Amino acid sequence: MKKSLITLVLVFASAALVQQSMAQAAGEAGQTQKKSGPEIKNPAEYNAYVNAIQQQNPKQKAELLEAFLQTYPSSVMKEDALVLLMAAYQQAGEAQKTLDTAQRVLQTNPDNVRALALLAYNYRAAAGAGGPQMPDNLAKAKQYGEQGLQALQKMTKPEGMSAADFTKFHNETGAIFDGAVGFAALQAKDYAAAQKDFEQAVSWESQPNIADIYPLATADLEAKPLNPAGFWFIVKAAMLAQGGTQQTILDYGKKKYVRYHGSDDGWDKVVNDAKASSSVLPPAGFTVAAAPPPPSPAQQAADLVKTKNPTQMSFAEWELILSSGNQQAADTVWSAIKGKAVKLIAAVISAEPSTLQLAGSDDDIDAKKSDITLHMTKPIPSRLMPQAGTMQAFQGTLESYTPSPFMMTMSDGILLDKNGNPISTTAPAHHTTTHHQH
Repeated sequence: MKKSLITLVLVFASAALVQQSMAQAAGEAGQTQKKSGPEIKNPAEYNAYVNAIQQQNPKQKAELLEAFLQTYPSSVMKEDALVLLMAAYQQAGEAQKTLDTAQRVLQTNPDNVRALALLAYNYRAAAGAGGPQMPDNLAKAKQYGEQGLQALQKMTKPEGMSAADFTKFHNETGAIFDGAVGFAALQAKDYAAAQKDFEQAVSWESQPNIADIYPLATADLEAKPLNPAGFWFIVKAAMLAQGGTQQTILDYGKKKYVRYHGSDDGWDKVVNDAKASSSVLPPAGFTVAAAPPPPSPAQQAADLVKTKNPTQMSFAEWELILSSGNQQAADTVWSAIKGKAVKLIAAVISAEPSTLQLAGSDDDIDAKKSDITLHMTKPIPSRLMPQAGTMQAFQGTLESYTPSPFMMTMSDGILLDKNGNPISTTAPAHHTTTHHQH
């Protein structure tokens, strides 16, 4: 979220509050048209308050407001003074004092929208920075965001604020609250809740904001089932990104598109339409057709057996067929390969002198899950022991398998070098030199 947004909210709120406060104080000073609401009765208190809020220098304003609050702790203008103090500290760059003052505001009025907006924004930003405090910051961002949304429902237009300004203030703070709640939901992988809150935040914002559009796209595209609106939002997010980040975001969107749609057909049109549109939101009826579901494993197994000799299949194809549930296809393959010695390359999951646990298919390699148990012909010496995570060539004889969870058991295991030749497990000979005495 852009830093300028919260600054604008506070400055805007402060200006409106100054107008309101001056009008109220002036009413007590003898103006013919009095404003409703709290009025300062004590002339000394009135002068101290007006003097403080008229200061242009934020540090001086903060000092005089602190002095006013200390001298008149029960003033009818206490909440207004604290909000102005919060804004003064924020303008002066006093981050911690700004947050502390926001808490003081809430002690006076738990429904103060300005203080809640500042706290929700701050803790969302802090959570976004990560670190050990991230869970606590996320919880606070959610807490103040939810509290702010409730307070916003009860808030009425302050006297002295135009309807247009009130709508602007309402929408900007609402976007902060929904953005904070949505961010917490996204981190918890509650994609449905994140979609709802970020959609509301984006619809409230007068200017496109990548800090809410990008996580909205992410919530749409990571959800199961995927929400095609995310393809529109991811392009909008890329348009707001800087430098190389723009292409990274588009690449992410395209990858999701191809996986969902089945090809990149139509992706360029989505990109061009989103770029040409002045609206952040997708047009009515926007959608992307999902690819037809892939054939079942049993059907894939049947198709493979029809088109390929089992002895020419890859290990992944063996695994697919033998674990497919298509018993006829599995029997056809197994009868063709059982007892045969094969050479393969697989990822080492764990290694012992007599047994290796290996992953032969890409999915199991990615999951770091073994699908091959290789029993060695001879124990592997420590100097040749394969390391977990490395790729190892080997030869083994296909002995048996279990379909679920899939495991292929092989015997007569031999380690192979990069050229496919057996690696000798015999220790190198030590030559002894005999010294002859002359």
